[in-house]
Amino acid sequence: MPDQTLLLFDVGGTDVKAAVSINGELTRITRRPVRAVTGDQAGRALVDQLSDLAADLLPSETPAAVGLLSPGVVDVSSRRTVFAANLGLRNAALPDLLQERLGAPVGFGHDVALAAQAEYSEGVGAGGADSVLAVVIGTGIAATSFVNGTRLEVPGAGELGHVPVPGGGTCACGATGCLETVASAAAIARAYEEATGRRVNGAAGVLEALRRGDPDARAAWQAAVDALAFALHWSVGLLGVSRVIVGGGLSGAGDDLLNPLRAALERRLSFMPVPELVLARLGGDAGLRGARIVALQELEAQK
Repeated sequence: MPDQTLLLFDVGGTDVKAAVSINGELTRITRRPVRAVTGDQAGRALVDQLSDLAADLLPSETPAAVGLLSPGVVDVSSRRTVFAANLGLRNAALPDLLQERLGAPVGFGHDVALAAQAEYSEGVGAGGADSVLAVVIGTGIAATSFVNGTRLEVPGAGELGHVPVPGGGTCACGATGCLETVASAAAIARAYEEATGRRVNGAAGVLEALRRGDPDARAAWQAAVDALAFALHWSVGLLGVSRVIVGGGLSGAGDDLLNPLRAALERRLSFMPVPELVLARLGGDAGLRGARIVALQELEAQK
């Protein structure tokens, strides 16, 4: 039976991706910056923006269901974003507010967890590994683990970007030393700009400089790689991870990221095997595919 019309939202640290799913195909894919609102009104302001997007994408139709993914610490059982540092969200009931606005059931999940679920089931997959870690590196860093095919679903699990690493700085979450202050795409660009006084077009600009042989770019890039290897070392030791799926914007660097990261892990790990490092296959659509998963789950739950 064909899918009914689904409306999908993948909310990230800096922007919102939205799409309509019809018969399993993503259409009308749109990306917009998240409106900068903090404090008590941040959640309602985000729902206002999502409602506006819904009106643009489906001006004369109510979707059968909506899929909404949120970053940060997400409690699916209480349907709340407990904390999202980059968006200023605390204890925000996003799906219920959006459901009230749109008059359609809203499925809810964590952005990285569901993007990883889609990647695991529809993209690059497990590759025969019993323990898989999917790491998404963009504005922030988060991860999801799969053990024997089952995704770990615990509120707060996967906040890899907020574990302390050597060289970490002050983080938007309020802590000091977090991985994403060194190894996120934003942190790489910031480190290069601070070292050189030159503006750069994000981590992509640093990568271009690196390929030209710029020593400051090499230093910023290597600092990120070393911090990632430090965090992955812990992951291998704790979970026996034998495959790491790397996604998010920084995964666009391809072998320029994976090769030095693999080398850094080889230097760190002694008796533990070096995990296989692979690039995510679904690219920027992974989150939307994950939003489709929760929308279909919510539709099924309504029966």
